[in-house]
Amino acid sequence: MNDWIIETKGLSKRYKGRYAVSNLHLKIAKGEIYGFLGPNGAGKTTTIRMLLGLIKPSKGDVHLFGKSLAKERLSILRRVGSLVEYPSYYGHLNAVDNLEAIRRILGAPAARISEVLEIVGLAKDARRPVKGYSLGMKQRLGIASALLGHPELLVLDEPTNGLDPAGILEIRELIKQMPMQHGITVLISSHLLSEVELMASKVGIIRRGELVFQDTIDSLHQQAKGQIRLSVSEPEQALVALHQLGIRAAVNGPLIVMENCDNNAVAEAVRKLVQREHAIYRVEERKHSLEDLFLKIVGEGLRA
Repeated sequence: MNDWIIETKGLSKRYKGRYAVSNLHLKIAKGEIYGFLGPNGAGKTTTIRMLLGLIKPSKGDVHLFGKSLAKERLSILRRVGSLVEYPSYYGHLNAVDNLEAIRRILGAPAARISEVLEIVGLAKDARRPVKGYSLGMKQRLGIASALLGHPELLVLDEPTNGLDPAGILEIRELIKQMPMQHGITVLISSHLLSEVELMASKVGIIRRGELVFQDTIDSLHQQAKGQIRLSVSEPEQALVALHQLGIRAAVNGPLIVMENCDNNAVAEAVRKLVQREHAIYRVEERKHSLEDLFLKIVGEGLRA
């Protein structure tokens, strides 16, 4: 049995007769960076607020670290750090003083402030007023505040939203080091698959409040493999020959089309057709992007 850091069962939230989140079954293992993806308004933030105990589910259960959030909320949330939407600060104070206010609430040791500032790369700017920080620096300070209590789970809601490319890179590299260097499991929500792809080991895609995909990034890449198109003589007969050999393909006009196949399968198909005296005029690949697949999953509700 897996020791899930986050596990939800039938998690649902209803507002005025409409489900913002419906029957969600999330499973996030220790040490993962889990990308929680979906268009704006799909239910990501509502889900995160339920995971953090900020709103109560209409139905279903949330378990963090194998314990029920409804029954052991305070002890569980001491092990969780979060950054939901934009962090708020006292602009006239520096980073140390801002973190000191949070540290006292959490009861963390004073030395932890310098530790988290070092982790997020703000040690050199620790004494500057926060109002002079860039947006990316403010986001890193927000992550520093989430790390003050030595969390085992870090929940980040759209942490790169509104950042310029340099700020996005900073946050991305910071998140990637969390499991490896600090043993922290990360849940990161985003509407950008291209960004999550560079960080996450596993993804869940939510569409209109429903989880329509949950699997590894590698699995997503497998589904995004493109078409191989063979321009051959007598395509209908060539298709019959391939089917007899157990090779899956279809005819599209003068072309033989093979979906989601690897190089060995292509080489085998070509070899068999040449043996049967078919002329191979051209072999071309048409790749699908992950963004195309993401839009297809969101649009059609495909399930892993």
